[in-house]
Amino acid sequence: MTDAPASKRRFQMTRRKMILGGTLAGGALVIGYTATHPMQAAGALLSGGGPEPEESAFGSFIRISPDGWVTVVNKQQELGQGIHAGLAAMIAEELDADWDRVRVVSARANFRAYGPQITAGSRSVASNWNPMRNAGAAARAMFVAAAAMRWSVPRRLIDVRDGVVSHGPSGRSATFSELLADAGRQATPQTPVLKEAKDYRLIGTDRVRRKDSLPKSIGAQIYTQDVQLPDLLVAMVAHSPRFGGRLARFDAVAARSVRGVVDVFAIETGVAVVAKNTFAARRGRNALTIEWDNSEAEKRSTADLVRYFHDVAAGRTDVEPSDFHSKGEDPEAAFSADAVEFSFDFPYLAHAPMETLDCVARVDGWDVKIISGSHLATVDQVQAARVALTVPGRVDVDVIPAGGSFGRRGIMGADYLVECVRIAKRMPRRPIKLIWTREDEMSSGFFRPMSHHRVLVELGKDGFPARWRHRTVSQPLLPLGPNAQAVEGVAESPYLAAAKVIDGKIYSPTFSVPVAFWRSVGHSHNAMVMEHIVDQLARRVGRDPAGYRRALYRRAGAKRHLAVLHELCRRAGWGTGLEAGWARGLAIHECFGTVVGQIAEVRIDEGRPIVRRVVAVVDCGIAISPDQIAAQMEGGIGFGLSAALFGAVTIKDGVVQETNFDSYPVIRMNEMPSIETYILPSTNRPTGMGEPGVPPIAPAIANAILALTGSPTNSLPMLQAGASNGGFSFPHRTVA
Repeated sequence: MTDAPASKRRFQMTRRKMILGGTLAGGALVIGYTATHPMQAAGALLSGGGPEPEESAFGSFIRISPDGWVTVVNKQQELGQGIHAGLAAMIAEELDADWDRVRVVSARANFRAYGPQITAGSRSVASNWNPMRNAGAAARAMFVAAAAMRWSVPRRLIDVRDGVVSHGPSGRSATFSELLADAGRQATPQTPVLKEAKDYRLIGTDRVRRKDSLPKSIGAQIYTQDVQLPDLLVAMVAHSPRFGGRLARFDAVAARSVRGVVDVFAIETGVAVVAKNTFAARRGRNALTIEWDNSEAEKRSTADLVRYFHDVAAGRTDVEPSDFHSKGEDPEAAFSADAVEFSFDFPYLAHAPMETLDCVARVDGWDVKIISGSHLATVDQVQAARVALTVPGRVDVDVIPAGGSFGRRGIMGADYLVECVRIAKRMPRRPIKLIWTREDEMSSGFFRPMSHHRVLVELGKDGFPARWRHRTVSQPLLPLGPNAQAVEGVAESPYLAAAKVIDGKIYSPTFSVPVAFWRSVGHSHNAMVMEHIVDQLARRVGRDPAGYRRALYRRAGAKRHLAVLHELCRRAGWGTGLEAGWARGLAIHECFGTVVGQIAEVRIDEGRPIVRRVVAVVDCGIAISPDQIAAQMEGGIGFGLSAALFGAVTIKDGVVQETNFDSYPVIRMNEMPSIETYILPSTNRPTGMGEPGVPPIAPAIANAILALTGSPTNSLPMLQAGASNGGFSFPHRTVA
């Protein structure tokens, strides 16, 4: 068992601080990417572009400099989730590099060198497990071959450890730097021998920690907001306050008179104000007089949409459903009078990353240069080319770290990046930095979809579901194909295994409120539905919720769920007594291949849930970085707890009401529970951890409240001021 308690210190620095750049010279093997300091890279890119990745001896992901430093090229986006350390550890383990002499740089968008650069679905570690290990193992084999040739000894007698190649019988050794030239001349193995898990010396240890903690701690990390370039202009855009609203006319006289404003013009998404600095751009935008055409805009309020979703689920509209997971002889046959009905409502949610949306772009004829914390670099490259009327190969996207995203920077239409390119196209050869304020990001979309679930369950004589009818209403996230995200975590749930008849329907209404992938996507609400239903069914038949799940898991053959449940109950003390007024709630959910169980200890204080402790158990395959897994679990629980207690974007007459953190609160430090994370040992390939910690926390709390009060939680957020706004509103908080 590998334990990673949340209380352990996770911010110790290595003995060498991270080095972000420096041009390699003097015979270095340049592998795939030339790193410079982000500000230097920004200047090079916007003034004509840096060098394209070069194919070299060690492939696209590794370079080794004459001083022995190993640089790993990260083709994924570092959004704060810490995947750069995990990817580097895969290479360093197989290469047997000195972890203290390994650094990471971000790769620019380059399909030829790296294939699709898309960071999504908690797949960064899982999808690179084989490529990164193979790259490291191949490089190691090349150093072994070089040493064997130099010393005229068999390869099998050569060992590599911490960047030193040695031959035990003769006592000879050489560092990577000493063998570098010879290693570069060796043939690259196509199928290198990989280590067995039992031989890992780095993976799975506390040595694998983030390599960006120092620059972030001292404010040296460069984000898009920090980029400053010669002749750079700042742009802001006035958007329609209603979704689907169009620009009718505008008066820019007052805006143009603002000192520092350079130009004002209409673009497809609104009115752009371009200025010499952010202050002038914002003042200029505020001075605009705009008339919007709302003839096709969304004018409904949240309460109207809630009623509409209920009507859709009841079949009272023209929205046609699609089936999911239906089985049995007659799924649509009437249920018995004893069937149990459940109804859930979930609001729109904002992504609200700490770094609001921003982008730097320069257009010079066919050439487009972009600096951005790009989530989907390949998609952004294609979308920028489309708008600039050029080809993707003439679009340079310099991908730098982003200050969070939670899905917001991963819009397939690349909305804010496209907006920046449109403005830059109007200002040729001038770098343009587009900035969205917090209010822009909160009120202009995109959001996690609002959703409604209506479930009917008929229990068999054994007390387990015999028939299950599920109606889900949610806007689709993709324009084509089935709305699978609406039922992920439901369709494959082990709780459905006991049912002989399943009648599943997805309703996918479309209208102009923009929706997008949000951290854990459909799992973020579907875990609440399934886990809270199961607790209510267990209590209805007089069964312990843990024992009820155990029986369902056995029927479904869900061995991983069973293992997580066993360890979770043991670690959290399930079944042991608590002080008066406290209760435990349990939830287990599989998300993107990772099974997470959480038990929350909760009490009610003046109608508000207080969560003091959360115990989490994780089955994520091989734990590359236990420390980072614990960090992601803590972050996911905090993120999910904020949404469960407070999160709601509401609409009044088509206008978003929550525009900043005063009305869209998040958990504060003094409100966070203590969190203990335990990782099940595994030799399976790793699965993701960026999102799976989010879904279980809401149902764990709801199930604790059910144990305390006997009352189910039928909608989120849990703290509501009333039902006047469709049930999605909350009071202002006062925190001592």
